[in-house]
Amino acid sequence: MRRLLFIYNPHAGKELLKPKLSDIIDIFVKAGFEVVVYPTQSYRDAYRKVKNFTEEYDLVVCSGGDGTIDEVVTGMMARKQRIPVGYIPTGTTNDFANSLHIPKNLLAAADNAVNGVAFPCDVGRFNEGIFVYIAAFGLFTDVSYQTEQEVKNVLGHLAYVLEGTKRLFNIPSYRIKVTHDGETIEDEFVFGMVTNSRSVAGFRNMIGKNVQFDDGVFEVTLIKTPKNPIALQEVIAALLIEQVDTKYMYSFRTGHITFESLEEIPWTLDGEFGGEHDYVEIENLQKQLEIMIQPQHVKDLSADAEPEELPGIEDLEKEKQE
Repeated sequence: MRRLLFIYNPHAGKELLKPKLSDIIDIFVKAGFEVVVYPTQSYRDAYRKVKNFTEEYDLVVCSGGDGTIDEVVTGMMARKQRIPVGYIPTGTTNDFANSLHIPKNLLAAADNAVNGVAFPCDVGRFNEGIFVYIAAFGLFTDVSYQTEQEVKNVLGHLAYVLEGTKRLFNIPSYRIKVTHDGETIEDEFVFGMVTNSRSVAGFRNMIGKNVQFDDGVFEVTLIKTPKNPIALQEVIAALLIEQVDTKYMYSFRTGHITFESLEEIPWTLDGEFGGEHDYVEIENLQKQLEIMIQPQHVKDLSADAEPEELPGIEDLEKEKQE
């Protein structure tokens, strides 16, 4: 019998997992797995559990928010022998899961975790650390880890917006030298992100539609410091309609990038605090993580196939109503 390690964060999101826990384990067992269940006890516990387990497992399945999947993947990348990861999202925004079409329904996500296919996905190296789908600095990036969990549970995505608007009149600006693919950019920035995702903080279109998850490159968006209130309004307007305004933004793709600054800048990795750094090197580790996805979405997510169009506004409205 195959063996499965199930790691879950009992406090993620609105604690949606608890009433479904028995049904989820039943799905795992019916798929032919002997299941070991581990509820996380503290911050970084999932990372330690995955990095250090010595038992033989065929699959690790985790449930929680973006922080939980980040810990599990970071732990897996630290192992010599890596195995596929399944994901049951129960967080507030679940950007990574949404991008990979992992079902929102918990039982469907559990079924996907054990009966889906292992998709070789890119991950990021951030100096000596790992991130799954986003490394970012500047405007709003500390919102996710400074917004109280209770507030997230009640307000959902609105909590991020409300917390973020408090920062608009006190925006830190950083002078950074950015180097990629033989090109150097030196400018003042209020925000920057390196992503492997079609959704960031719940916004679907900021990065562009033609994002593949195994192509060896990240999508980079850098927002220049507005010089006056009108420029600030235009930047915010571009963010709200989820479009890149080239007057104020740089947007490109790369597999390797460095950021150098005179001062240490706080970064966030997958919504968690990633430390303060005056030098950051980010490298795409192509196809080094196997994540379980539904077979019908392989064509859409892979660079080897033509990408499908993301849903339009009508589709999204229909999805909300359902």
